[in-house]
Amino acid sequence: MLLYLSSFRIGNRPEELQRLLAGRTRTALVMNAYDFQDADSRNASLQREVAELQSVGLAPEELDLRDYFSGDRSLRKTLENFDLVYVRGGNTFVLRRALLHSGADELLPELLASDALVLGGYSAAAAVAGTTLRGIAGHVDDPDHLPAGYPEGPPLWDGLGLLPFAVAPHYRSDHPETEEIEHTVQYYIDHHEPFVALRDGQAIVVDGDGVRVVG
Repeated sequence: MLLYLSSFRIGNRPEELQRLLAGRTRTALVMNAYDFQDADSRNASLQREVAELQSVGLAPEELDLRDYFSGDRSLRKTLENFDLVYVRGGNTFVLRRALLHSGADELLPELLASDALVLGGYSAAAAVAGTTLRGIAGHVDDPDHLPAGYPEGPPLWDGLGLLPFAVAPHYRSDHPETEEIEHTVQYYIDHHEPFVALRDGQAIVVDGDGVRVVG
């Protein structure tokens, strides 16, 4: 499994992501954690994310998981055209819903297990890769947020389980959510939940069986 999951944006060690990709550049940029924003804000963020990824030599294009909510089974074929799936931060619970309703929550672990692609991203992307989202609820993200076009349903509390621990991004960093993340960390401590707290600039790198925090 090949993962590069940072606390904020691309982090301080993009060369680690480039190393995992080994010269490959085709990048699917997933913006769905930001679907709670208005169209103009979302588009402005899309352009900024594209520019940042291009600055480190990648070739990004948006992959909108909402296009697959109807049960379209072509997502697997689409994902096979990319080397990297890079997930923007935002609301972790909105992202988790998008992964479920598109079927990506089953496809991504399968493709990652065979090293068919690399998973990158930040903030909500790191949190959703872990074991549980319960520490994020109420402190950082609204678990009941339901953007237009999303099927109704209860919040999803389990992460994808790609990492054997929960993740608390923006820990003691210059970020608007850093104070709330203190509550998240305390929740994990109180509930004896294994976790990693990431400061902005840091990233979790998984290369096969090895798991490291860099930055």
